[in-house]
Amino acid sequence: MLYDLIKSARTCRRFVQTETVSMNTLHQLVDLARLSASSANLQPLRYLLSNNPQVNENIFSTIAWAGYLREWPGPAEGERPPAYIVVLSDSKIVKKVNCDHGIAAQSIILGANEQGLSCCVISAIQHQDLRTKLHIPDQYQIQLVIAIGKCAEKRQLDALNEEGDIRYWRDEEDVHHVPKRALKDVIVKEFEK
Repeated sequence: MLYDLIKSARTCRRFVQTETVSMNTLHQLVDLARLSASSANLQPLRYLLSNNPQVNENIFSTIAWAGYLREWPGPAEGERPPAYIVVLSDSKIVKKVNCDHGIAAQSIILGANEQGLSCCVISAIQHQDLRTKLHIPDQYQIQLVIAIGKCAEKRQLDALNEEGDIRYWRDEEDVHHVPKRALKDVIVKEFEK
């Protein structure tokens, strides 16, 4: 069951913008992140939540979408995420976050997928612009932006092609293809009993 959940939890870049995500749902997703593992149990992550269209537009204007799809400027009006979680770290607790934000993001992604929602985890952020637009205090470092909503695109996992190209792409029917390395190619060594 977890295997199927992870396989289906693909990044989504086009959403049904008119289908709102409740603040209660955002709280549930952050609660999953809160309960997840934290390096040295320091729990430095903090979160900004938005399902407000004006705030969402401010967030949207500070992030970049789909680096491999050079011709595509990002989701059009009507396809933009109806909600965001901005993942922050509190510099009064720790100066450099190790892996906490990745673990938290995965928990949010899986929780969203279980509820029929999709996510896009974004690290291509204009940090200062976002800080200014959302009035984020200096003690918080922006780690990630997670876009959340009902998915409006088809996504498909593929094996790598003969050239080993890992870049995602869209076909003529607008299906988003995500190449993945084979299991045998990611295991370096086995020590069997």
